[in-house]
Amino acid sequence: MLAIAVCALPAAADDGTGDVFQKTIVPGANDAIKSVMSQPKPRKRASTVAQAPPVSQPPVGPVLELPGDRIIYMLDVSMAQPYGDIGSYGKQGWLMGGMDAMLGYKLNWSTKVVASMFQLQHWPYGFNSGLAPVYLAGFSNPVGCADLSGGNACGPGAGRNINVRTKDTFGVFMLQKMILIKSDKLPGPGAIPIVISPTYVARGGQIGFSPNNNDVVPFTYNLPDGPVENIPVRTAQYYAVAVTLPFLKTPKMFGTFTVAPQWLVHTAGANVGNSMQLPQVLYLEYTPLRGTTFFFEPQSARDYLPTDPYPEHLIAYFLGVSQRLTKYAFVQAVLNSGNPTNLGADGIVGIKCLTVQQAINNACGLAIGGLKATQLQLQFGVGSPNVFPL
Repeated sequence: MLAIAVCALPAAADDGTGDVFQKTIVPGANDAIKSVMSQPKPRKRASTVAQAPPVSQPPVGPVLELPGDRIIYMLDVSMAQPYGDIGSYGKQGWLMGGMDAMLGYKLNWSTKVVASMFQLQHWPYGFNSGLAPVYLAGFSNPVGCADLSGGNACGPGAGRNINVRTKDTFGVFMLQKMILIKSDKLPGPGAIPIVISPTYVARGGQIGFSPNNNDVVPFTYNLPDGPVENIPVRTAQYYAVAVTLPFLKTPKMFGTFTVAPQWLVHTAGANVGNSMQLPQVLYLEYTPLRGTTFFFEPQSARDYLPTDPYPEHLIAYFLGVSQRLTKYAFVQAVLNSGNPTNLGADGIVGIKCLTVQQAINNACGLAIGGLKATQLQLQFGVGSPNVFPL
């Protein structure tokens, strides 16, 4: 598959785990469940005489297995431009380009391994707008303020532009296993399919503010006394075990629910603990015409970056439409938005400098609040139609 995506982001955020579910975990599980539930109920033999069928006779009833060929693949490239309340810096420029790639291999009728990579471009909401208090080491009260819009509301020369243009890269490695709960009383093929997906996620990033083209920047927390540390603020690794099961299947509608116990591989930065988190994803789909699909995917996601003392609880949704143009071509539009429920104000909430020289060189630590996310993506693609989410 080759695709080109154009994204517009009014407010970018930490909702990376939500995109992991929307782009990788849920689509593959949905395809497997839908394939099984769309098959007819097995026919019963008319003859009551017990006899061995001929060797050449095909099996009676449907073949229950994961959909698609043994090898599946996907590749796309993307570009994005920010808009919304991001301040004056960066409004005229494009964000860093990105790409997505996926390769899967079906081991047998019920088991598949998938390795994928995708990138998200951000310009965090509020990082270049408003006034932020500036603290100097040893002083409990602010010694001044910074006008993040580049103006002089804090006095002549006080304005600053902080380049926090960000590109996050996710590596997702997943085993998908389908199990069947069979009963003669069940509709369709007489089985309820459930997909279990043990998953490992590794994420990292680039930040324009970083002098080394990575995600290591000065960061602080617990103002005014919290330390200033240089840490990789967009780097984390997670384990998850996603379980997806269906709750709705009609000729035009389809629905699944996914719950995924999730842990950090290790803590870093401001992380305090590492208790199990429980992201939950609801997926609803409506297909009014052949090849046209509307979908709605609300989530209660979790994110836990080195800048977070505690996991972010993110209430988010994905709303989209997908249209097949030909057998191997499609166009898709997706709007997603989310906001943390347990964090403070958006953007930069304070700046701490260890020395006056740091303040002059714009090398002070940033105290970050919750980051709101809203993104509109338009995607065009060609390739195997069972690869992309419908």
